Amino acid sequence: MQLILDLAAILLAYIIGSIPFGLLIVKLKTGKDIREVESGRTGGTNALRAAGFWAGLATALLDILKGAVSVWLARWITPDHYLVHMLAPLAAILGHNHSIFLPERDENGTLIRLRGGAGGAPSVGGAMGLYPPSIAIILPLGVLTFFTVGIASVTTMAVALFAIIVFAYYASQGVLPWDYVWYGVGAEILLIWALRPNLKKLVEGNERVVGITLHGWLKSRKQKKLEETSNK
Repeated sequence: MQLILDLAAILLAYIIGSIPFGLLIVKLKTGKDIREVESGRTGGTNALRAAGFWAGLATALLDILKGAVSVWLARWITPDHYLVHMLAPLAAILGHNHSIFLPERDENGTLIRLRGGAGGAPSVGGAMGLYPPSIAIILPLGVLTFFTVGIASVTTMAVALFAIIVFAYYASQGVLPWDYVWYGVGAEILLIWALRPNLKKLVEGNERVVGITLHGWLKSRKQKKLEETSNK
């Protein structure tokens, strides 16, 4: 019976993670299909590109909530199973990145893949669900990384790294179980896997930079100066 409850908690977390809030918000606001915009992902950064700042923010917040809710439900279903509490948000990230609601098929109707996001926001939410005070550290660091580096893929990978560091510190102090550190490691693996195309672009120096960030502003300023120089 306990095994069935554990599996139910993880499956429910995957389904919650699969809810494509970015697609729904962008569709309601603009009528666009977010999967046809820029990266084609359903997360907050692409929602920002497709429908503006508030759509991106709403998407990010709801995606964070997905990760947190998956932990809260797992704790309610299986109160004493730390491993399930750790696996539930990983399942939510997996659902976010490969949503059961967003199948992509070829012309013959064969399933090619399940679409979704990259997993940054639900990974933050999972950390918050496991240890609520962690949000006060991970979220500000993630926002700072985004608005300075200006590269969404780097920010996404960074938040899982921040979770590993935060959980390792509190586990070493006896505040949290070491299982939670493995959540950060698992989240990082899932994020890196989802961002394989972006990693290639990063190596090549072709990864897109978000314009509203410090990096984006400096890059735009440099480009403008180069254009002015070439026109002289």
